[in-house]
Amino acid sequence: MKLIEGFDSNYRYILVAARRARQLQGGAPPVIDTGSRKPCRIAQDEIKAGKVKWLIPELPKLPVVAADEALSKVFPEDA
Repeated sequence: MKLIEGFDSNYRYILVAARRARQLQGGAPPVIDTGSRKPCRIAQDEIKAGKVKWLIPELPKLPVVAADEALSKVFPEDA
């Protein structure tokens, strides 16, 4: 299956479309004119039109990695 432009995976596209469809079902107005009344189709049309913005949140660092970085600042290895 071909990737949708602007997405790193089809799974992420489905997640974004589903979240936008839930917003539409909750009363959010569509941001494009479309002939469809179905929230899933409207969400897909909005994504294809480039009207839906999304980002991948940064994952928090593991405590071990954060502790190692903090210690390397206090006790540099090259000293």
